[in-house]
Amino acid sequence: MRMPPDPATVRISGPWTHRDVSANGIRLHVAEAGDGPLVLLLHSFPEFWWTWRHQLIGLADAGFRAVAVDLRGYGDSDKPPRGYDGWTLAGDVAGLVRALGERRASLVGHGWGGLLAWTVGAMHSRVVESVAVLNAPHPLALRRAVWRHPRSQGKAFRPVFAAQLPLMPERRLTKNSAAAVERIMRSWAGPKWTVAPEFDEVVRRNREAMLVPGVVHCSLEYFRWAMRSQLRGDGRRFAAMVDRRLPVPVLRLHGALDPVMVESTVRESAIWTGPRSRYEVLAEVGHFPHQEAPHTTTRILAGFLGAGRG
Repeated sequence: MRMPPDPATVRISGPWTHRDVSANGIRLHVAEAGDGPLVLLLHSFPEFWWTWRHQLIGLADAGFRAVAVDLRGYGDSDKPPRGYDGWTLAGDVAGLVRALGERRASLVGHGWGGLLAWTVGAMHSRVVESVAVLNAPHPLALRRAVWRHPRSQGKAFRPVFAAQLPLMPERRLTKNSAAAVERIMRSWAGPKWTVAPEFDEVVRRNREAMLVPGVVHCSLEYFRWAMRSQLRGDGRRFAAMVDRRLPVPVLRLHGALDPVMVESTVRESAIWTGPRSRYEVLAEVGHFPHQEAPHTTTRILAGFLGAGRG
């Protein structure tokens, strides 16, 4: 029987530095490159820090200190049994900014990492310089769209409903060496990327990362809290906390072919954006713009982040 991969296998070599940082009571693994204003990169499901490999290099070259983190429960970060609620995850990110020796950071988040960036911007605005979200509507826009538009955003969000079952979702995700990760990424991506030379390597690394002990359960806990909290008091309090316009610029970057986060839902997030915010759509790109169109995405990010320095 094949042994599960060691968590350290996600520390992939490259023009970046790996280290551990203590924040909000846990240990978080980060990869960083460059010097300058801090840009914190927050990944989504079913990925890990390596999803930002192109932006780590590109943003470092553009004069930023780029830091990609394995979020709580992922990669080589700690995997505690609790803390996958929006409150705690936002505290992880805010604590990480301070633990990295900075007072403020620009947050860049994709998918679930983008939902987290919105949340940190609302709950911990004092540590946030700007927010850039890739294929990530505001949490309340997403919540409303799931119920108001069941044939579009509601249908696209079926994986969240399926994750509510005990044990079975974990088994499905890890069966046949996490073959489901490839199915997910292939179905969410734009067709051009799935035939690109790097796609097989991306799939292989993400399948291996999902098999790291504890990751599959922890990653699904994000889905479970997001759904179950809507029926509880903590969910109502969370909604009240994030229902505010961010005081900082927000870049919303969206892949036009994304079948998971529907473009109309992303557009409905405008009411929560701060001053000097921007919205851009990338044609022929699916759910992973930072990987499907890395050079374009990095250029747009660098321009947005650079505008805030002027």
